[in-house]
This record gives sequence, structure tokens and C-alpha cells, in this order.
Amino acid sequence: MKDTKGRYRLLLAGNIILCLFLAVAAIAVWRFIVMLHYAITVHDFSHLLSFLLVTAFAFVIFWVGIIIVYVSSRQLGFKVRLWGILLGMIPIANLVMLFIILLITGKEAKTELQKCRLNESRKNAKICQTKYPLLLVHGVFFRDFKHFNYWGRIPDELIKNGASVYYGNHSSAASVDGSAKELEQRILQIVQETGSEKLNVIAHSKGGLDMRVAIAKTSIGPYVASLTTINTPHRGCEFADYLLEKIPASQQNAIASTYNLAAKKLGDPDPDFMAAVKDLTFSSCSKLNETIKDVPGVYYQSIGSVLSRPSAGQFPLNMTCHLVHLFDGKNDGLVGEKSFPWGNHFQLLSVPKKRGISHGDMIDLNRENLDGFDVREFYVQLVADLKKKGF
Repeated sequence: MKDTKGRYRLLLAGNIILCLFLAVAAIAVWRFIVMLHYAITVHDFSHLLSFLLVTAFAFVIFWVGIIIVYVSSRQLGFKVRLWGILLGMIPIANLVMLFIILLITGKEAKTELQKCRLNESRKNAKICQTKYPLLLVHGVFFRDFKHFNYWGRIPDELIKNGASVYYGNHSSAASVDGSAKELEQRILQIVQETGSEKLNVIAHSKGGLDMRVAIAKTSIGPYVASLTTINTPHRGCEFADYLLEKIPASQQNAIASTYNLAAKKLGDPDPDFMAAVKDLTFSSCSKLNETIKDVPGVYYQSIGSVLSRPSAGQFPLNMTCHLVHLFDGKNDGLVGEKSFPWGNHFQLLSVPKKRGISHGDMIDLNRENLDGFDVREFYVQLVADLKKKGF
């Protein structure tokens, strides 16, 4: 497991060094003004060397500090880093950018170090050590890559708190029935390898539909203790029906062919873009809900979130927010609020002010720390609650 504490101690050190730079730079400017006045008055430039030394020192600590925060920060993002470079040589603008960088990295270091201390304080409690292992099931148009986790920083946080985590490893694009069959084989494999009687499944987006069908229509019903769906379109997306009606078949086929070709190169054995999209429509989900019933003995619960406006979320899962709103009302950028609820318990999430929580935020897709919503701690408490329920 990565040494996150060391990383954020380094980030805090970089932040402190940059604050030191500001102090030294202020002293250098003050000394320059004083010496310039003195030199003009008495024609004595003997103190110029000390000013140059202070300036050189400020130059060195600036570059040490900025390199440290650029390398160790996860919250600066590409845009802030780029603006920092572009405005670095422009007076006043460079100071504004430096203050922005200090605010972001200082807050990040404080947040992450607090999180490290929290995890250390409850390490022995293993609050996420559930009776049955966890299976994380991804949504459509993604895969469980080795070096880029669909679930962001969430799995590491769960493991630190005692969880055993596995992944669906199913195709990125397939029909719900096709994905259900893949997940059946994966669950049977995990049960056989671990000797566990059952699994707790947490499924995001289309993964929730895939798992409902897998539990009801395949052999793995007895091996699932609980199913928690995250932002799953249980009642489909009406805007998807609209798009399929309006976009010409030729364009649909062109998009599908391009995606399927790329997905094959990334590991999908037989990707089917159009089958995946059609199974997310309101009409398809309505038929599914008429035929697929919850299996007795499995605990079903659901969670959803609402995005306040497109600009609040990050590309690309925020682009359709307005379009979805026309058909499905309040939404997470992709799925309408009324489509989320399923099972014994439902929870709708948002945050104060205007930000909201997007479809991607719910799986920590952008690794972004949100004010008012700690996605990693949310999952820790979600799994801790499963443990309390005996799962």
C-alpha cells in the first residue's frame, strides 16, 4: 500500500517552503527599496551583495517549494498547474496564482494528514472487515484496469479499514444479460478461491442492473448477501430513448463501430456498444422491472446523488446534465433522481451551496476532494454499516 502519509507530509513541507519564499521575497523587496534610497542619497552601493544573496536564496527556495507541490499534490489539477506556469513571469498575476496554489495544497495536506490520523486511530477496529468480502462492479464504458482504478481512492481506503476487495472484471460494453453472465462466472470464481459463502456487492451505474439480473437469472443468487447500487438507472434514462430516436442509424452504427474497435484493443472480448446503450433506456428498464424480481434473502439498498449544474461537475460526465433535466428532472449529470431508488433503503446525496455530486464523483473518478462530501469516508461508513447488519 502506498505511503500516503509520507506523500502529504512532503506536500505540507512544500507548502511551508513556498510560504517561507513569500516572507523572504517580502524582505528582499523591502531591503531593495531601503538600499536604493540609501544608495541614491549617499552614493554607497556596498550593501548590494547582501541583497543579491537574499534574492538568490528566495529564488532557490521558490523552485524547491514549487517542484515539491507540483509533484506531490493531487488536487492542483492540470489547469492550475498550467496557469501557474503561464503566469509565472507576469508580476502580480504570478503572486495571485501562488496564493491559489498555496490555498489548494495547504488544504489538501491538512485534509489528507487528518485522514491518515483517523485511519491510524481506528486501524485495530477494522470497521470495514465485513463477514463476506466486497465485490466492486463497474458501470458501462469502463474496465477494471490494473493501473487506473475505476473506483479512484475508495478501494485503498476500504482496505486500510479492514475490507477484502475484489472487482467484477467484466466487459465495458455489453447487454445487461451478457454482463450478468460474466459476473456470474466472476462471483463463482471468487467464492471458490476464497471459500467464502457469499459476497457483498457494491455496483455503480449500469453495474447495478447487471447485478440485479445476475442475482435473479443466474446461479449466483445464493452467493450474494447484499447488493448496494450506486447511481444506477433502475428506471432507465428517458433522454437515452430520445437520442436513439433522433440520431440516425448510420451515425449510431459509426459510433458503435469506433467504440467496439477501441474496446477490443483494451481487452473486451466482444464489446457491444449499442446493446449496452439500449439496455439503459426507459423502455428497456421498464420491461426489465416487470420480469426481474428481487431474490429473497438478499439485502438490496440504493444510493443516488444530484448535480446542481453542469459546470459544477467535471468533464465528461457532466455534459448531459441539462439534457437529462429536460426528460428526467434533477440528475447526477447522466441519471435522473427518480431512477435511483431500489430495495430496502434509499439515500439521496448532495452537498451545500451549488456544487452537487456528479455520477463520476460517486466513484471518485477525478480523485477530487469536495467540500461537504468525503467520498472515501462515505464508502467506509457504508461498508461499516454492512458489517453492523451482519453482512
